[in-house]
Amino acid sequence: MPIVDVSPEVSLAYETFGDPGDPPVLLVMGFGAQLLAWHEDFCRELAGRGRYVIRYDNRDCGLSTKFADHPVDMGAFIAAVGSGDLPAALAMIPYRLSDMAEDGLGLLTALGIGRAHVVGASMGGMIAQTMALTAPERVLTLTSMMSSTGESEYGRPGPEAQAVLFTPKPADREAYVAASERELVWASRRYGDPAALRELAAASYDRAHYPEGIGRQLGAMILSGSRADALRGLRTPTLVIHGLDDTLIDPSGGRRTAELVPGAELLLVPDMGHDRPRELWPRLVDALVAHTG
Repeated sequence: MPIVDVSPEVSLAYETFGDPGDPPVLLVMGFGAQLLAWHEDFCRELAGRGRYVIRYDNRDCGLSTKFADHPVDMGAFIAAVGSGDLPAALAMIPYRLSDMAEDGLGLLTALGIGRAHVVGASMGGMIAQTMALTAPERVLTLTSMMSSTGESEYGRPGPEAQAVLFTPKPADREAYVAASERELVWASRRYGDPAALRELAAASYDRAHYPEGIGRQLGAMILSGSRADALRGLRTPTLVIHGLDDTLIDPSGGRRTAELVPGAELLLVPDMGHDRPRELWPRLVDALVAHTG
């Protein structure tokens, strides 16, 4: 798998699908998830509809650059945030979502792509929003999927989902794979697939198990703050997609995003949680093709 330098500090692992002459679509993955979470078959379906699809590992994840020189004590970080000691919290986290957005733009530059359609899921949606806000000349269209605006009152996780999110996963491979079924709590109630969760967990563990990066990515999300005011001024054509079964980022996060961005289209998807069930790929691919046409 190719790895390219996108800045003096960061190299990203990436993969492409389709014809480089087709409109480029950059897929940005979410918190703690490798590029594998954009399923290869999903990427091929989108490429088969005339798009040049690029998926990549964010920094601190997969085969991309790790910030191991900045270990994060999550207990101390959460305590600092909870007590309002912002300077202490800021000092613990070496980057923000804006840096992760620069990574994605740097990947496009390294690939010789001036402008692209950008699609982000979950934390990836936050990164994609930041790309559109900081470099609108590089983003042809924005798709923010199962994401939010950074405002604490929108997109809040349900208590069960939050408990699963903050429960450390086992270090042992077999237990790690088995624990992936906990994520059914935020999956589609109709199409939630424990076998698919185990398959992704096993593939991710074998490719590049790196739990240390999770704390830094979480800190980047928390400390980057609200994008609400900036989103009100966004002029990039925007599609917001959110599953109505999502309990990890409540659908209010998607509704609020679409409310703020002028002219944004909101697609609320029944039977979709904080996942992309294979049964819903035709609808999702149709929506992405229409939006990026």
